[in-house]
Amino acid sequence: VQLQASGGGLVQTGGSLRLSCAASGRTFSSYAVGWFRQAAGKEREFVAASSWTGGSTYYADSVKGRFTISRDNAKNTVYLQMNNLKPEDTAVYYCAAADSTSNIKRLENKYWGQGTQVTVSS
Repeated sequence: VQLQASGGGLVQTGGSLRLSCAASGRTFSSYAVGWFRQAAGKEREFVAASSWTGGSTYYADSVKGRFTISRDNAKNTVYLQMNNLKPEDTAVYYCAAADSTSNIKRLENKYWGQGTQVTVSS
Protein backbone atom coordinates (compact mmCIF):
# COMPACT_ATOMS: atom_id res chain seq x y z
CA VAL A 1 0.00 0.00 0.00
CA GLN A 2 1.30 3.43 -0.93
CA LEU A 3 -0.13 6.55 0.71
CA GLN A 4 -0.10 10.11 -0.60
CA ALA A 5 -1.19 12.93 1.69
CA SER A 6 -2.32 16.34 0.45
CA GLY A 7 -4.38 19.35 1.43
CA GLY A 8 -2.05 21.15 3.79
CA GLY A 9 -1.52 24.88 3.69
CA LEU A 10 -1.54 28.15 5.58
CA VAL A 11 -4.67 29.12 7.49
CA GLN A 12 -5.56 31.64 10.16
CA THR A 13 -6.54 30.72 13.70
CA GLY A 14 -10.10 29.46 13.74
CA GLY A 15 -9.98 28.37 10.12
CA SER A 16 -10.47 24.94 8.58
CA LEU A 17 -8.59 22.57 6.33
CA ARG A 18 -9.32 19.13 4.98
CA LEU A 19 -6.44 16.75 4.46
CA SER A 20 -6.71 13.83 2.09
CA CYS A 21 -4.70 10.64 1.92
CA ALA A 22 -5.00 8.68 -1.30
CA ALA A 23 -4.00 5.04 -1.15
CA SER A 24 -3.01 2.60 -3.81
CA GLY A 25 -3.43 -1.13 -3.46
CA ARG A 26 -6.45 -3.36 -3.44
CA THR A 27 -6.04 -4.31 0.23
CA PHE A 28 -6.32 -0.75 1.54
CA SER A 29 -9.86 -1.25 2.80
CA SER A 30 -8.70 -4.03 5.16
CA TYR A 31 -6.39 -1.71 7.13
CA ALA A 32 -7.01 0.67 9.96
CA VAL A 33 -5.83 4.17 9.07
CA GLY A 34 -4.61 7.11 11.02
CA TRP A 35 -3.25 10.62 10.99
CA PHE A 36 -0.19 11.81 12.87
CA ARG A 37 1.66 15.08 13.14
CA GLN A 38 5.13 16.26 13.94
CA ALA A 39 5.87 19.82 14.94
CA ALA A 40 9.33 21.25 14.58
CA GLY A 41 11.61 19.95 17.30
CA LYS A 42 9.01 17.55 18.66
CA GLU A 43 8.27 13.86 18.34
CA ARG A 44 5.64 12.53 15.99
CA GLU A 45 2.30 12.16 17.75
CA PHE A 46 -0.96 10.38 17.16
CA VAL A 47 -3.88 12.55 16.00
CA ALA A 48 -6.74 10.32 14.85
CA ALA A 49 -7.50 6.73 13.84
CA SER A 50 -10.27 4.91 12.02
CA SER A 51 -11.07 1.22 11.88
CA TRP A 52 -11.17 -0.46 8.48
CA THR A 53 -14.94 0.01 8.27
CA GLY A 54 -14.86 3.57 9.56
CA GLY A 55 -17.24 2.52 12.30
CA SER A 56 -14.78 3.18 15.11
CA THR A 57 -12.76 6.35 15.41
CA TYR A 58 -10.31 7.64 18.01
CA TYR A 59 -8.78 11.04 18.63
CA ALA A 60 -6.04 12.61 20.65
CA ASP A 61 -7.45 14.75 23.42
CA SER A 62 -5.89 17.85 21.88
CA VAL A 63 -8.02 17.57 18.73
CA LYS A 64 -11.19 15.93 20.03
CA GLY A 65 -14.26 17.90 18.99
CA ARG A 66 -12.35 19.82 16.32
CA PHE A 67 -10.98 17.15 13.96
CA THR A 68 -12.88 14.39 12.20
CA ILE A 69 -11.36 11.38 10.47
CA SER A 70 -13.31 9.61 7.77
CA ARG A 71 -12.62 7.20 4.95
CA ASP A 72 -14.11 6.30 1.60
CA ASN A 73 -12.95 2.79 0.79
CA ALA A 74 -14.50 2.97 -2.67
CA LYS A 75 -12.15 5.85 -3.42
CA ASN A 76 -9.24 4.46 -1.37
CA THR A 77 -9.06 7.78 0.44
CA VAL A 78 -8.88 8.88 4.06
CA TYR A 79 -9.76 12.40 5.17
CA LEU A 80 -9.01 14.58 8.14
CA GLN A 81 -11.36 17.51 8.53
CA MET A 82 -9.76 20.08 10.79
CA ASN A 83 -11.89 22.86 12.20
CA ASN A 84 -11.20 25.67 14.64
CA LEU A 85 -7.49 25.39 14.00
CA LYS A 86 -5.03 26.75 16.53
CA PRO A 87 -1.38 27.78 16.19
CA GLU A 88 -0.40 24.69 18.19
CA ASP A 89 -1.84 22.54 15.37
CA THR A 90 1.02 23.71 13.16
CA ALA A 91 2.95 20.62 12.09
CA VAL A 92 3.68 18.25 9.27
CA TYR A 93 0.78 15.82 9.05
CA TYR A 94 1.22 12.19 7.99
CA CYS A 95 -1.22 9.45 7.17
CA ALA A 96 -0.54 5.79 7.88
CA ALA A 97 -2.09 2.34 7.74
CA ALA A 98 -1.83 -0.55 10.16
CA ASP A 99 -3.49 -3.82 11.05
CA SER A 100 -5.62 -2.31 13.82
CA THR A 101 -6.47 0.97 15.50
CA SER A 102 -4.49 -0.24 18.52
CA ASN A 103 -1.41 -0.43 16.30
CA ILE A 104 -2.21 3.02 14.93
CA LYS A 105 -2.37 4.55 18.40
CA ARG A 106 0.97 2.96 19.30
CA LEU A 107 2.49 4.32 16.07
CA GLU A 108 3.09 0.75 14.95
CA ASN A 109 2.22 1.34 11.33
CA LYS A 110 2.93 -0.82 8.32
CA TYR A 111 2.71 1.99 5.83
CA TRP A 112 3.43 5.70 5.99
CA GLY A 113 2.64 8.47 3.57
CA GLN A 114 4.78 11.52 3.03
CA GLY A 115 3.84 14.55 5.07
CA THR A 116 1.85 17.65 4.25
CA GLN A 117 2.56 20.92 6.04
CA VAL A 118 -0.17 22.66 8.00
CA THR A 119 0.60 26.12 9.30
CA VAL A 120 -1.84 28.04 11.49
CA SER A 121 -1.11 31.73 11.91
CA SER A 122 -2.16 33.64 15.00
